[in-house]
Amino acid sequence: MKKTRRRVLQQDARAARGGRSASPVAGRETLQEILSQPATWMETARRFEENAELLEISQILSAQEPCLFIACGSSYYVSRTIAAQWTRLLQASCTAVPASEFLFAPQEVLKRTGARQVVLVSRSGKTTEVLRAAEWFKANAAVRTLGVTCSETSVLEELCTHTVNLLWADEKSMVMTRSFTSILLLFERLSAKFAGDAGLASALDGIPEKTARWLAVNADKIRAFGAKRRFADFVFLGQGAHYWLAQEAALKLTEMSSSYAQAYHTLEFRHGPKSIASADTLITFLLSDAAAEEESLIVGELRKLGAVTLVVANRATPALRRDSDLLVELGLDEPEYARLAMAAIPAQLLGLAVGLRKGLNPDMPKNLTRAVVLGSKSVAPVKRRGA
Repeated sequence: MKKTRRRVLQQDARAARGGRSASPVAGRETLQEILSQPATWMETARRFEENAELLEISQILSAQEPCLFIACGSSYYVSRTIAAQWTRLLQASCTAVPASEFLFAPQEVLKRTGARQVVLVSRSGKTTEVLRAAEWFKANAAVRTLGVTCSETSVLEELCTHTVNLLWADEKSMVMTRSFTSILLLFERLSAKFAGDAGLASALDGIPEKTARWLAVNADKIRAFGAKRRFADFVFLGQGAHYWLAQEAALKLTEMSSSYAQAYHTLEFRHGPKSIASADTLITFLLSDAAAEEESLIVGELRKLGAVTLVVANRATPALRRDSDLLVELGLDEPEYARLAMAAIPAQLLGLAVGLRKGLNPDMPKNLTRAVVLGSKSVAPVKRRGA
């Protein structure tokens, strides 16, 4: 390993382990956790190759059978991102539903998806709706259930057939950053194993080091952009799997800065929502490979309407350079799915910067807790009327 790479990743690892300072600085933990992602991803890769529990996933889950993910919040959005990749790469039916939606109509969801294997995702392992869904499966359905959490002790482990704990990816701050991307990369490695795609597996190996170098060049630039002016509206746009990254990006902005943010499919933004475009609107584009040409046209359209544009692209065209108020290039040769974790980072840095500019502490967003734990009640799902 090169000395520069070792130094960067060791610094990231120290940031990941660092405790709170004697006089806490707003956003300090969140920033450390965002910047620690390359080191956390390397640890995820190491564990995947060496940890028997993680290797067992390929025996627990089948690449040929429909798979259903159940989660809430950021865990739901990472599940949708994974499902999009699995459906395309493995040619198998894979989807995700919010845990609360499943609980209203469990039989309907199972019939619609045909799933005989279910992945339940909860960073804390304490999310009430996810635990209720896991208990419903244990009592009512003969399916394989895999719990995914970042908690060492979790009721989820007692309720699921198998459990995977990404303890090294957990955060001290409240919002999901490195746990989101680490769960994503873990399942991308699993999909590469299922598909026998050595190219994707090799590409994933190189992502941590390249992301560390990318962060050194781009992190301060993104934070400075988010800190320099106020916006009334925040919009995130993406196509395909990037749509779910856009949903997660909007959630990150909302959580860290108590701002209202929306997410749309990029090409759908023309059909009504573009009416909000103005100098007070920051529109962030997460460009996909398949739709990049059409998406680039919308960047220009909205810039002409006066909107401020932030564009995250793998490689930019001259038109994007002209029409972007801030252009963030990933500059990777790896396939698109291997780049998704890096593509999630700009919104994390943006949310942090906007929250700090508003005088908030993104480490502890108001009105939020690390896990949504509801009051005790029967886990029996409430049936939707007419269902």
